[in-house]
Amino acid sequence: MVRTTRGRPPTLGVDVGGVLVQRADTSEDTSFFGTQPLRTAAVDGVFEALAELTAGPFAGRVHVVSKCGPKVAANTVAWLHHHGFFARTGIAAEHVHVVRARADKAPVCARLGVTHFVDDRLDVLADLTTVDHRYLFTGGCDDEPVDVPDWATVVADWPGAVAAIRADV
Repeated sequence: MVRTTRGRPPTLGVDVGGVLVQRADTSEDTSFFGTQPLRTAAVDGVFEALAELTAGPFAGRVHVVSKCGPKVAANTVAWLHHHGFFARTGIAAEHVHVVRARADKAPVCARLGVTHFVDDRLDVLADLTTVDHRYLFTGGCDDEPVDVPDWATVVADWPGAVAAIRADV
């Protein structure tokens, strides 16, 4: 049985840089490997995790929401197609949403009814006040985040994210 959150069916949102794709540059939200963006590695376990969540509790309700400019947006879409993201995860290509500012993720999530969101930036998660379950993805980095508010759940990797998300559905 799928529970609802505030009367909404569970809907998952995920960021790209540092969550779907490995970060090539820590100063950018979504960065790719130099002049060969398609060679940028996926975050370990992301395809399997999203396939499980898409087939399970979020059946057809998984969205990618990324902040980036036009060039990185084109690289993102090319990367998703090149790596077979849509076929491997079951996420619809129409469920990719690009915004120009981090704060713009909030109205997109509100419009889509997102109830769960995974991002590697606490400031982005802080803006998502309509999202009941917010996950700070650390990617297994050695530096544990400090002063994490109790509205955020820290997850180190995709297996941990799946377990935490499933516990909240």
